[in-house]
Amino acid sequence: MKKFNNLNKNRSKAHGYRFTVGRILQVVLALVFLVFIGRFLYLGISRDVAGQDIAKRTNDLYKRNEVLKATRGTIYDSNGLTIAEDSHSYTVYAILDKSSVDYKNRPMYVSDKEKTASKLAEVLPISKEKILKYLHPKHKAYQVEFGSAGSGLTMEQKKKIQAMKLPGIKFEETNSRLYPNGTFASHIIGLAQLQNDSHNSSSQSLVGTMGIEEYFNKQLAGKNGYRETFVDAAQYQTSSNAHVYKPKQDGDNIYLTLDSQLQTYMENLLDNVQNKYDPKSLTAVVEDVKTGKILAASQRPTFDPQTKKGLDSNWRDILIQDSYEPGSVFKILSMTAAIQTGTYNPNQLYRSGSITLNGSTIHDWNTSGWGSIPMSQAFPRSSNVGMATLEQEMGNKTWKEYLKKFHIGEKTNVTLPGENPGLVSVKSNLDGAVTSFGQGVNVNVMQMMQVYSALANGGQMIKPQLVDKIVSPDGKTVSSFHREKVGSPVFSEETAKKTLDLMQDVVNKEYGTGRAYKIDGTSLAVKTGTAQIAGPTGGYLTGDNNYVFSVVGLTPANDPRYCVYITMRQPQKMTDDPEMILAQIFKPLVNRLSVSSSHASVTKVEVPDVTNKSINKAKSSLGDRGLTAEIIGNGKTVVQQATAAGVKVNNGTKVLLYTGGTVKCPDMKGWTKQEVMSFSSVTGISITISGSGNKVTSQNTPKDQVISQNSKLTVTCK
Repeated sequence: MKKFNNLNKNRSKAHGYRFTVGRILQVVLALVFLVFIGRFLYLGISRDVAGQDIAKRTNDLYKRNEVLKATRGTIYDSNGLTIAEDSHSYTVYAILDKSSVDYKNRPMYVSDKEKTASKLAEVLPISKEKILKYLHPKHKAYQVEFGSAGSGLTMEQKKKIQAMKLPGIKFEETNSRLYPNGTFASHIIGLAQLQNDSHNSSSQSLVGTMGIEEYFNKQLAGKNGYRETFVDAAQYQTSSNAHVYKPKQDGDNIYLTLDSQLQTYMENLLDNVQNKYDPKSLTAVVEDVKTGKILAASQRPTFDPQTKKGLDSNWRDILIQDSYEPGSVFKILSMTAAIQTGTYNPNQLYRSGSITLNGSTIHDWNTSGWGSIPMSQAFPRSSNVGMATLEQEMGNKTWKEYLKKFHIGEKTNVTLPGENPGLVSVKSNLDGAVTSFGQGVNVNVMQMMQVYSALANGGQMIKPQLVDKIVSPDGKTVSSFHREKVGSPVFSEETAKKTLDLMQDVVNKEYGTGRAYKIDGTSLAVKTGTAQIAGPTGGYLTGDNNYVFSVVGLTPANDPRYCVYITMRQPQKMTDDPEMILAQIFKPLVNRLSVSSSHASVTKVEVPDVTNKSINKAKSSLGDRGLTAEIIGNGKTVVQQATAAGVKVNNGTKVLLYTGGTVKCPDMKGWTKQEVMSFSSVTGISITISGSGNKVTSQNTPKDQVISQNSKLTVTCK
C-alpha cells in the first residue's frame, strides 16, 4: 500500500512538471509570436530594414540589368574591302580549386591534369609540358590562364576545346578588333583597344586610340543600349509591364579613300627599302591631286595592329605628328611665288656657288658652283643660291605673304589626331633666303601634299582627304566626300605650267638632279630634296647620311592627276646614292599609277547584295553584271561577300563569297594580293604572303585540301 502511495505521488509530481513546462513553452511561443507580429507591424509601417527600403531591396533582388553592346562600325577601303572590323575572341582558363563541384558533387575543376594538358596542346599553340607547368602553379590558385597562347582564341578553337568535355576548362568572351591586312597603313587606320567604361568599371568597350579609329571614335563606337527585366523565384522572366528597354545603336561604317591594292604594293616597296638601308624613318604618300583623295600612305617604322608587334616604339604618326625641314622640295613654293610676282627672269645670269647675307654665307650643294648660269637652270640644278637670289629680289614681305597663302605653319585639318602645324618665322633677310630653299622652316607631310595639289589645279590648293563617306548601319550615307578648296588660288594656271616645265627639266635635262627618277615613256614633273637635320645643341648634323632625302613627282606632267611624295631620314646602311634608294619606291609606284590611268576607261559595275542568297542565285546575280564568283565553303547560302554591296568595281572582277562549313583551299595561282587578303578576311584563316609582286605564282597548300584557322598557308607573289 505504501508503494502504491509513493507511485501516485511521483505521478502527481511528473504531471506538475509537464504542466509547468507546457506553460513555459506557451509563454515563450506567445512571446515569439508577439515579437514576429511586432516586427511585421514595424516593417509594414516603416518599410525599412537597417536603413534600407524593403521594396527597393526586393526589387533589386529580382531585377536583372543587361547592357546591350553596340557593334563598332567597320572601316573599308575605297572599293569596299574590309580594313578593320569587330570580332569576338575568347580566353581559356582552368579552375584548379577542388571545392568547385556541381550539385551532383561532380568535379568542376581540372581532375586529370595529364589528359587536360595533352588535349589542350592539340588546339593551343603551346606544348603539353608548358600547359602542365601552368596547371601546377608554385602557389595555390583558384584558377589559371595559359598566357598569350590561351587568349585571342577564335570561335572554332573554342568549339574544339568544348567538344573535348574537359572538367574545369572555362572560357571568357571579349570584344576585339580584327585587322585582317596586318601592316597596312597602320598609323592611318589606327587602333581600337579595350578600355573600362566610364560609367561601369566592370565593363569594357573598344575605344579608338590612334588614327581614324581615334578621330572618328564617336561615329564608329555607336551607343550601347540596355534591358531591365524582372524574374520570379525560379529565375524565369515575368510579364511585368515595368520592363525597360533601350535599343543599342551600332556604329557607323567608314569608307576610306585608300586603294588596298596600291596600299599593299606600297607597303612591300617600303619594306624592301627599310630592310636593305635601315633609315631612321621613311614616308610615302600617293594622292589624286585633282580631288585631294589620298590613295595610299604609310611610314616606316610601323606596327601590326593585329599582333601589336612594333607598337611600343612606333606609335607616332610621322605623316602628321612630326614636323621636319623639307629641303629643296620646298623650292616649288619659292619658284611659283617668284614666277607669279614677275621676279623670275629665265635668262637672267647669276653667280652660283655661294652668296653672303648678313655676314653668313649660303652655299650650293655643289660648293664650287657652275659659274655664271641662267636663272632657268637654278631650279633643275637645285641651286640654293639661285632661290635665295630670287627671294631677295622678291623681298621678305612678299615672300611672307606667299608663305601665308600656302598656309605654312597652319594645320591642314586632315582627319587624323595630333597634327603638328609646323613652324615658320621670317624676320631677317637671311631668314627669308634660308626658307626659300626649305631650311629654317618646319612642315608636316600632309602640308606638303596640300601645296603640291595647287600645281594640278591652276594654283588652287585642295585639302588632302582620307574619308570617302560615312554610312549608317542601315546603309544610309551620313556624310560623303567632297572636294574642298583651301583658301584662294595662290598662283595662276600659267605659273603652274611654267613650274611644271621646270620640274620636267629636273628629270629630263642632263644637269637636272632627278635623272635617277626618269621613266621612259612616262610624263613626269619632279623635284628632289636634301635637307640638313638640326643638331640637338644647335647647328646642323654632318655626315653623308645625316639628311632628310626626298622626292616629289607629278604625273602626267602637263596635266597632273597623281602626286607621289617620299621622304627618307638618315639611312644607316647607305650603300647606294639616296636618289637610287628612293627610286626603288618612286618608279614602281609611278609605273603602277600609269597603268591605272591608262585603264581608267574600263567599265565599272556595282556589286549587288547576294548575302543570304543561294549559291546559284548569287552566281546568276553576279554574272548578270559581268562579275565572277569564287565560292568558299560548302554551305548552301552566302554568309558573307568579300566586296560590299554597292561598291563599283571593274567589269570581270572576282567576288569572293563565303558560305560557311568546310573550307577547301582554292587554287590561288593568278590571284592578286588583295584577293588573297579578302579570302583571309572572310574565313579568318591566316595567310603569309612572300615576294614583292602582286600576282600569286605558287602556294604551299594543294588545291581542295581541307583547311581551318589552324592551317598555315603561304603564297608567293611575283
